[in-house]
Amino acid sequence: MVRTPLTPEEHERGERLGRLLRAARGERTMTEVAAEAGISAETLRKIETGRAPTPAFFTVAALAGVLGLSMDELAGMCVPAVA
Repeated sequence: MVRTPLTPEEHERGERLGRLLRAARGERTMTEVAAEAGISAETLRKIETGRAPTPAFFTVAALAGVLGLSMDELAGMCVPAVA
């Protein structure tokens, strides 16, 4: 199956998600947070750097739980501001 290319908006949303998760992680190590969320540190690295702009729902949910973020809060912060 061939994936449909992502739009620029989808790439930007992925980058925004990555920045938000990195900020929420604070001083905690990537390895520590990834282990608590049940994912690999490489997966978290890809999400934080925007190289994985569309992570699976359950991956985001696990990270949100570990970082103390609600899914509503996280989704709201990933939507671009309307000018």
